Amino acid sequence: MASTSTRASDASEDLTVMSGAAVVGGLTIPGRPEHVREARAFVAKALGDLHPCLESAVLLTSELVTNAVMHSSSRCAGGTVSIVIIESRGGLRIEVADQGSDLSTPVVRGDIYASDGHGLFLVQTLADQWGYLRDDSGTTVWCWLSQPATA
Repeated sequence: MASTSTRASDASEDLTVMSGAAVVGGLTIPGRPEHVREARAFVAKALGDLHPCLESAVLLTSELVTNAVMHSSSRCAGGTVSIVIIESRGGLRIEVADQGSDLSTPVVRGDIYASDGHGLFLVQTLADQWGYLRDDSGTTVWCWLSQPATA
């Protein structure tokens, strides 16, 4: 099972994990449901057809962006959602930043009978790690996909 984090990251820990990391790309889209497909297409194009994490990265980005446009203030007029892809030799980090919510925080719901709330359960299941950070500007939900070892 994936581990989660809801604390602000320790700067030295981040530097160690992200050593040799590179930003693959970033995109800001309107916070509307009809723009989620743009986020999926962006990730697919940025990573390329042969990337070992491609399918999971596209799916998890779709879930995180959908959550942002459904549950945050980004869905309001003029709201936006930003996606950043960071790659290091150990894996891939996807960050989705929204304008936050006064009503909720990211929550995993594993109840298979619930009518909604399965997105973060999927993220928790497929990602090696995930978490979120909240501050005055909004919420950033991130996930980490370890790249398979090459032979």
